[in-house]
Amino acid sequence: MKAVIQRVTNASVTVDGEITGEIGKGFLVLLGVVDGDTEAEMKLLAKKVSEIRIFTDENDKMNLSLDQVDGEVLVVSQFTLCADIYKGRRPSFTSSAPAQVANELYEAFCEELKTLGVKKVAKGIFGADMAVSLVNDGPVTIIMDTDIWKK
Repeated sequence: MKAVIQRVTNASVTVDGEITGEIGKGFLVLLGVVDGDTEAEMKLLAKKVSEIRIFTDENDKMNLSLDQVDGEVLVVSQFTLCADIYKGRRPSFTSSAPAQVANELYEAFCEELKTLGVKKVAKGIFGADMAVSLVNDGPVTIIMDTDIWKK
């Protein structure tokens, strides 16, 4: 699984002119599910996201996690994170998981964040054409890939 985590002051996702999910202070997580990903990768990534300490403390050091700042999470599915751009000029998405599997792991990831104590988890709509708005705080953007942790 791949995730782009952006620390935000607020974020929202809109589908067909309607806001389907919005948060205040917290993380916007763009989530890509790779073919072969399992519940194990999903749980590992959710734990990392819920525990990463990238909010600043009283000494202006990145030392606080979501729960310490009462943060929220907006999760948006994004299969384009699985793009292979190494041949030619057009990306290939053959490494992304089949839609049904990706949707199941996306939904499970959102539920796992709640289980891990995230107070609010908002979502986009899987497979929809979405407009994402955010105010990146910092800016702070972290890329996570469970493939790296397997090595």
